[in-house]
Amino acid sequence: MLTGMSSEPEQQPAREREDGTPGPRRQEGVGVPDDFQRLWTPHRMAYIRGEGKPTGPRAEDGCPFCGLPDRSDEEALIVARGEAVYAVLNLYPYTGGHLLVVPYRHIADYTDLTDAETLGVADFTKRAMTAIRAAAGAHGFNIGLNQGAVAGAGIAAHLHQHVVPRWGGDANFMPVVGHTRVLPQLLADTRELLAGAWPTTTSSTPGR
Repeated sequence: MLTGMSSEPEQQPAREREDGTPGPRRQEGVGVPDDFQRLWTPHRMAYIRGEGKPTGPRAEDGCPFCGLPDRSDEEALIVARGEAVYAVLNLYPYTGGHLLVVPYRHIADYTDLTDAETLGVADFTKRAMTAIRAAAGAHGFNIGLNQGAVAGAGIAAHLHQHVVPRWGGDANFMPVVGHTRVLPQLLADTRELLAGAWPTTTSSTPGR
């Protein structure tokens, strides 16, 4: 959630708005005003500090993907659960609805998946695309695995596939120039929306 945008730091004293609620406070300090806007996003400090990342490659080293299934869907932002894999919202999404398809088993490499897990990843990827199209009208998708830290995996020890919905014009100046992603919906609301649109079967599922 965005916490505010302004062209100068908030400063003292506060002015009341028309409805009587306190307005922004003016912060005394040193600096020269310029033509740039400031987007204050203190919630991203958790990502910058690496909070929630494992301390090592083992499951017992604090792997978040191993711990999420033990929590409620709402708390863990889990959209759907299968027998071998589950789908969860990315806590730091590239776009709204950015999902991760994750095997329950703690493995790092795609070649270590069992046949059932491989089928589960493929099946849940299809379901994720179907749900996002139904709920948000995605124009396209980026789908892929980052194998190893050198390939860009944030949590390399536990395999996870990205399902990133795309819309025409979503790569505007904010991420390209400002390195800031603007999300129109809170993650909890996105989870509820996609969970409601999640298909119970796919076109390749027997009996459909």
